[in-house]
Amino acid sequence: MTAALLIIDVQNDYFPGGALPLWNAEATLDAVVDAIDRARARGEAVVLVQHVAASADSPLFQAGTTGVGIHARILAAAPDAPVIVKQYADSFHQTRLSGVLADLGVTRLRIAGMMTQNCVVFTALSPAADRYEVSVLSDCTTTTDRTIHGFALHALTTRVAVRPDA
Repeated sequence: MTAALLIIDVQNDYFPGGALPLWNAEATLDAVVDAIDRARARGEAVVLVQHVAASADSPLFQAGTTGVGIHARILAAAPDAPVIVKQYADSFHQTRLSGVLADLGVTRLRIAGMMTQNCVVFTALSPAADRYEVSVLSDCTTTTDRTIHGFALHALTTRVAVRPDA
């Protein structure tokens, strides 16, 4: 079974100084970097996802801004990881993610990233994700506050595995 670690939207707009700093962003970043290191040590693929706003009216992830950039620590931890650019919450929708995972022979998908109740949930529950054994790494995700994070993770447990990275 070939696993991949999918890192969704760990972008500058979600950190202090960005358009929408998230709760627990720095601790989540530390956990994601550690997860990348463990995945690499196990020989797993790492795939990065970057949201780029489809509209100039969006308050986040405007093309050409610092905020749209994937956090430098993620890029340093996974410098050769493919980057999937998306414009929707579901990382599979109208992207090349399915093709990249197929080329890598992935059967197990471990998901980390931002925001828990939005892009993490929509990707984990995507119809395109049904072909994978999906798990969400609870310590490697975050959102606007602890309560929403907890609700989203709990809701996911009826459909996918939710556990800390190990």
